[in-house]
Amino acid sequence: MLNMNKYTRENFLSKIPEVVEIARNTASLEDFRRELSNYAHQMEYETFHDYGSFTEGSIIRVRDCARVVQMIVTRRSEDRAQFSAAEALRDIILGKPRADLSQAFYAEMLYLFLGLLGRGPGSQLADSHLSTSHLEGRDAAIERSSQLDVLSREVERYASKCPTGLGDEAVQRRQLRRKKILSRLGATEENWNDWRWQYENVMRDAELIADLVELSPQEKEAIASARKIGIPFGITPHYLSLMDDDPESPRDRAVRAQVIPPTAYVEQMTSYGRKDRECLDFMRESDTSPIDLVTRRYPSICIFKPFNTCPQICVYCQRNWEIDDAMAPGALAPPEDIAAALKWIEDHPAIHEVLITGGDPLAMDDDQFARILEGVSRIPSVERIRIGSRTPVTAPMRITEKLADLLARQREPAKRQVALVTHVQHPYELTPETAEAVERLRIRGVSVFNQLVYTFFVSRRFEAAFLRRNLSRIGVEPYYTFNTKGKEETIEYRVPIARLLQEQKEEARLLPGISRTDEAVYNVPGMGKNYLRAYQHRDLIAILPDGSRLYEFHPWEKNISGFASTFASEDVPILDYLKRLSMAGEDVSDYETIWYYY
Repeated sequence: MLNMNKYTRENFLSKIPEVVEIARNTASLEDFRRELSNYAHQMEYETFHDYGSFTEGSIIRVRDCARVVQMIVTRRSEDRAQFSAAEALRDIILGKPRADLSQAFYAEMLYLFLGLLGRGPGSQLADSHLSTSHLEGRDAAIERSSQLDVLSREVERYASKCPTGLGDEAVQRRQLRRKKILSRLGATEENWNDWRWQYENVMRDAELIADLVELSPQEKEAIASARKIGIPFGITPHYLSLMDDDPESPRDRAVRAQVIPPTAYVEQMTSYGRKDRECLDFMRESDTSPIDLVTRRYPSICIFKPFNTCPQICVYCQRNWEIDDAMAPGALAPPEDIAAALKWIEDHPAIHEVLITGGDPLAMDDDQFARILEGVSRIPSVERIRIGSRTPVTAPMRITEKLADLLARQREPAKRQVALVTHVQHPYELTPETAEAVERLRIRGVSVFNQLVYTFFVSRRFEAAFLRRNLSRIGVEPYYTFNTKGKEETIEYRVPIARLLQEQKEEARLLPGISRTDEAVYNVPGMGKNYLRAYQHRDLIAILPDGSRLYEFHPWEKNISGFASTFASEDVPILDYLKRLSMAGEDVSDYETIWYYY
């Protein structure tokens, strides 16, 4: 459990006597701001000068914390944030009331200034198992190998909490669920394996779903409310069979969260009027669409969206502002719009790659999809066609031999490649059927990649790493891990950027390289992907009163164009995230280094 007593004004002030002294000895806020920046610089200098007194890890921690302190007290940062962290610090030191400051704010400041002193929590994982050796040669190698064995066993202990859908027990559970669904719908195994039947029987009714899988009262009400106000919703029979009657278990909760909207989501969506839904366009696609059905953010690739629905709608869909209801009629764009979009792409030969998405293009029938695919293939400048589809997870039987052949026919060695990019969100979503669908594509030379949205439901220790490991086992290459979009209605899915950085450095890093080829990114509205791997792509410019971090992201074109603008985004408070982990049964001491990922 979290010890909330640590995150008080009194405890915080007791840990920073040097900062207290600075505040009491400066006559103005401007003087305090300057002296605090000098103090941070001095701490960094002394640490690097007297480095023999510190571990390598603590030296880097001092450097990172010094950088943050110096950044958040600048006038520019304060103007962008419309909040002064320096003023807040000075006020609480001088005893002025600051009711606006939360425990999450005190937590951030506590760990920031502890880190500036080279202190604060260390890793609970590697520190326990890896140590510096005084041996050399083969003896050193044997000792190191033994340490790695112990570390690997600890990793496996975490991974064992994340069962996949490939295990015998999961397969048996799902076979029973399948029989129950088939019986209720009066269908056969032959029906089940027909993707058309899956699409025709997408489930939308809360009562029917509750007959087939145990729903909590909140889930049942959320589905009913979502339908009432027209939120796109639907579950394929196959995906419903992946659910257990154990919604409190992390594995079942993760599957349900992809499609069953939380109450907070429905309430937020209800607050938007029909004409206001475009405010949900977080990525500002309306500003980067030069013609209907096309989005272009980069020089040599564009998005082509000929079909505006899916067999199943992800709750946190980036395009929830424009997507139609699951398998809604009329989702295919008019022929003249499709022709105009293809002509536009052809008229822009700088575009070498086209991502066909939507909606899910594999929700079309074979003839419709073939016309779209062949239309793109006829464009001379297109070197790669990418298909964005979640059907390998929601309806893997859609990847038929005929469809795989259709995709393979568009391949021309040394001229044009075809790839499918899917969206597996949790190890428990993987099934033997998904593995077979992937194999049908791979044996025909069609590569399969995965884009993971890093939500709360895949953010426990080693959960995402275990997913990547199993994706690699079935032939899916990790491609991107996206920080969850900062959309108000998806707050229950959001995870602090610091947790994704921690996951990349402390968990994904323990995998072989081929199992962790994905890049962690933040999508900047209207601009595109900002790589999180290096801090040069962003600045932490403020700690806000509620404890959230305000980041300023630098766009990809900053080194190309002097006119590129930045984007400021408010993150999820780390303390709030840790509270949720604790409530979910996690030992939050496993995550304590999260505070030092900036």
